[in-house]
Amino acid sequence: MNQPCIVGWAHSAFGKRDDLPDIEALIADVSRAAIDDAGVAPTEIGGVFVGLFNGGFQKQDFPSSLPMQSVPELRWARASRYENACATGSAAIHGALDWLAAGRGRLALVVGAEKMTAVPGSAVGDILLGCAYRREEGEIPNGFAGVFGRIAETYFQHHGDQSDALAAIAAKNHRNGVDNPFAQMRRDLGYDFCRTESAKNPFVAGPLKRTDCSLVSDGAAALVLADAETAAALAKSVRVRAAVQVNDFLPISARDIIRFEGCARAWAAAHAAAGTTIADLDLVETHDCFTIAELIEYEAMGLVPEGQGARAILEGWTAADGRLPVNRSGGLKSKGHPIGATGVSMHVLAAMQLAGQAGAMQLPRADLAGVFNMGGAAVANYATILERVR
Repeated sequence: MNQPCIVGWAHSAFGKRDDLPDIEALIADVSRAAIDDAGVAPTEIGGVFVGLFNGGFQKQDFPSSLPMQSVPELRWARASRYENACATGSAAIHGALDWLAAGRGRLALVVGAEKMTAVPGSAVGDILLGCAYRREEGEIPNGFAGVFGRIAETYFQHHGDQSDALAAIAAKNHRNGVDNPFAQMRRDLGYDFCRTESAKNPFVAGPLKRTDCSLVSDGAAALVLADAETAAALAKSVRVRAAVQVNDFLPISARDIIRFEGCARAWAAAHAAAGTTIADLDLVETHDCFTIAELIEYEAMGLVPEGQGARAILEGWTAADGRLPVNRSGGLKSKGHPIGATGVSMHVLAAMQLAGQAGAMQLPRADLAGVFNMGGAAVANYATILERVR
């Protein structure tokens, strides 16, 4: 097997990180820690791949060399910045995978980071609308929540009111997040709170309430990737059995937005490359930027037929003890969603499960994991199949 492997990782706590005041500090928090976790020397890292969306969150842009500030031994390594909306972290991972597959190096450091809380809430909404098609969607009220609010409204029109299912997804992910030491909100809110409109849980956009929306976060995550030969000599190894990217049209008007066709294609291609099916997976980390996204992703990943996503959550399939645990980490909903860090975080948390190092989150069986990270409203779609080696 020649596929590259994840051999080390690090993850910051997500949230309002005033103690880490900028992206340089966030990157420093995880870069050396991931290298040390892999058990390699920093001078052995030949490529550095940094995921940062930014879009105006921080004045400091051009982050590719920032890991060298805290790990000066990385000086002279090739370093690049990647950006693909909310799939920025996965874009950086794919850059590293391609570099390793081309035989240009043996070890790569991937860092994803974002500092979102230093700007006002109104600015956050406008910055995130840069991940939509501004020509048609730029005036949607409530920013990106408004975009997914429209998706939820359309889904409800086609398949009936799914408020019970959305509340169940939110409650599941908050319950899971209690066990995640990196999560921004480690509180079991309960189904009744998530289902009921209240002063603390008002409607935000369309049928989406506050508990249906992921959190504005600061955070960083990093991993070290190695070619198969190098990985064989290291202490732990999680093989990247398949990694697929599929992009769709940017405008919502150009697509049947409640089908997430790019997501479905990415999953199908990843399974074809890995020689697996959805039934082979022991867990999935999926992109629940909003609860309606996770619901539709159940359908796109092939867990249930189109229009039947509610079955997966209401019948307990995706619970921690269900047939396919989804977002055992708490997902973006509980963990937080620092844009550039999210894709790296999802891969790190899945790898932790496969290595048996997930602590209170650990599932009893974890041999194969799926990760789905998307940019925009199912525009940039990244599906990964990870396999435990040791």
